[in-house]
Parts: sequence; C-alpha cells; structure tokens
Amino acid sequence: MLNERKIAFIGGGNMAEAIIRGLLREGVGAEVCVAEINPKRRDVLKAEFPNLRVVGDAAEAAQLGDVVILAIKPQQAAAVLDILEPVITTDKLVISIMAGIPSLKIEANLIAGCRVIRAMPNTPALVGAGATAVCCGRKATPADLDCALQIFAMIGVAVSVEEKLMDAVTGLSGSGPAYVFTFIEALSDAGVKNGLPRDVASQLAAQTVLGAARMVVETGEHPALLKEKVTSPGGTTIVGVHALEIGSFRGVVMNAVEAACLKSKALAGK
Repeated sequence: MLNERKIAFIGGGNMAEAIIRGLLREGVGAEVCVAEINPKRRDVLKAEFPNLRVVGDAAEAAQLGDVVILAIKPQQAAAVLDILEPVITTDKLVISIMAGIPSLKIEANLIAGCRVIRAMPNTPALVGAGATAVCCGRKATPADLDCALQIFAMIGVAVSVEEKLMDAVTGLSGSGPAYVFTFIEALSDAGVKNGLPRDVASQLAAQTVLGAARMVVETGEHPALLKEKVTSPGGTTIVGVHALEIGSFRGVVMNAVEAACLKSKALAGK
C-alpha cells in the first residue's frame, strides 16, 4: 500500500516539490523525507512543508525510504549514485526522474538486484496537471510499476511505456511545455500586433490553449476532427490554418520534438 511506504527524495528542486505536494495533498506516504544539498533550498522546503523531514545528506534520506526518488540533474548522477550505493538495498524501490539516464546505468551503479523504475514527468506537475511516462528496469515488478503510477497520478496523468520509448517521451511531453509556452507567447504577440492590450491578449491566448487541450482530453476525439469542426468553409480559421501550413508549422513542431529526443539520447551516451 502506497500510504504505508516511506518515501525519500534525493534532490529537492521544483519537480520534487511538485511530487511532494501531491503526496501530502493526498495524505499518502507513512513518512516523506527529502535530501537537499543547498541550505537555502532546504529552508524554503521547511517553510513550505512544516511536517516534511528535510536533511542535507542523500545517504541519510535513502536509508529512511522504502521508495527512493532520484530527483537530481543527469549530470549529478554518477556522484550521487556513488553516495547511495552503500545504502540502497534490494528491498528498496528506486524511481529516477533524471532525463536521459537509462535504468541499466542506474542498476550498474547500485547493488545487484536493485529494482529501478524510470519516469519522465513534466513541469505542469507543479500545478497538478503533469504528464508522466514510466518504465521498468530489469528487476522491477508489476507492483513496483503500479506504485510509481500511483505516485505520478497524484500530479496529473501517468502512463506506462517501454524504456526504448523514453527518449521520445522526453522530446514530446518532457520538453513539450516549452513549445506550448512559446506558442502562447506567439499568440499573445499576434493579438498585440493587431491591437489588443497585452494583458487581454495573454489571457485569451492562454485560455484558448487550455480550452483546446481540454476538448481533446475530454471528448476523446482526434485533434483533426476537432479542427475540422471549427474551420468553416471560406471562414477566418481556415485562412489562418493555411498560413500555418505555408510556414511548415507542423513540421517545425515535429523537428523540435526530434531534436529534444536526440539530445536525450546524447545524455544517455547513445
């Protein structure tokens, strides 16, 4: 049962904070602990979550946890795994949210038989609207996968994929919010160019993207069908869509996802 698990976070950055917020909101976890090396960040976490146990030592936190969540930068992986290696036993579940670091690399730096789940959440998790994909390492069990899915479902939507697809996940949903933010900014700029006040243009742009996304999720219809319903013959929308096609809008978005996917592979040394 998830609410009986002790959960330790190695790293107390924004994504760890989002997950912690989700766990505490749902009253899940017998005990939650976070290891954060930065003293100022520790103070922020203590102020935000008075009942949270916050320490400076990664090994201390990992010893406390039944589930150990690696919420550190990929560049810190080797050093942190060296610290954790003596205290990660096979009865602990390790969940990594490090971009580009395969489960095999984590397993190779820890005790033989270590159970590893790899996850890729995204920044909308900060407002409880994240999209997370998770996959199993070699020794992880179906129960381990279910545990991870439960954790990430508390900050949005969580799905299971094969690990070979995680670089594509990183390029799509991991990096995707930045593409959407850029699109919202462009919509707002276009509104200003055509006479709207900046605050009005920004509010309309953001709500338009939010509403369109909700329609895709809640209706279950293909985006192409929803687009067809709003593009009246000879109307304004089809003219705008035509302009997007002339500018290779879809091709540019696909190129952005592919570029981020390739960078994820590079981080993993593929």
